[in-house]
Amino acid sequence: MPKQEAPLDYLRRFIPESAVMKVLEYLNQYKVHLTITRERKTVLGDYRHATQYQAHRISVNGTLNPYAFLITLVHELAHLVTFTQYGNRVQSHGKEWKTLYAVLLSEFLKEKIFPADIQQAILKSLHDLPASSCADEGLMRVLRKYDRNNEGMVLVEDLPEGQLFDIGEGRIFKKGKKLRKRYQCLEIKTGKMYLFSPIYEVKISA
Repeated sequence: MPKQEAPLDYLRRFIPESAVMKVLEYLNQYKVHLTITRERKTVLGDYRHATQYQAHRISVNGTLNPYAFLITLVHELAHLVTFTQYGNRVQSHGKEWKTLYAVLLSEFLKEKIFPADIQQAILKSLHDLPASSCADEGLMRVLRKYDRNNEGMVLVEDLPEGQLFDIGEGRIFKKGKKLRKRYQCLEIKTGKMYLFSPIYEVKISA
């Protein structure tokens, strides 16, 4: 299925209504070309800077719940603002990006858009924002409660050791021991070992 280009007013189907006007202000100000994609497991959103021939481009997974979608979009907007101010002179997730991301998040927090538990999780992470929303395990656990279609899905951290699980496309793994922050899991078909985030969503396999 091709990516679906989203008219600006189409955003109301993906983010909380109280956030729409502020988001539209940013998208219009920076002339952002927004694309809503179907689910990508390894990335929630993406930013590509403007060129001589193309506008700033942001893509966000359309399967995210409204709060996760908004946070991901703000994450990518922070990349845009960072590039606008610093170009390629700074690291993509360096202190400049973290500062601007915190500023943008704080603006949306003032609007009382998020439920109390999400607001609290965001406030906790503001002092050291991770490079990826997926890496903020506390926030991801809270956001997951608002997912629309997570029936039958469980987190890797909730599985017992030795449990088989399916990540899709016929790939079956056996959960192993935790190594620092991730779980070492064996892919049954290939015999290869992979590391999984504790909050990676999977289906239990018989």
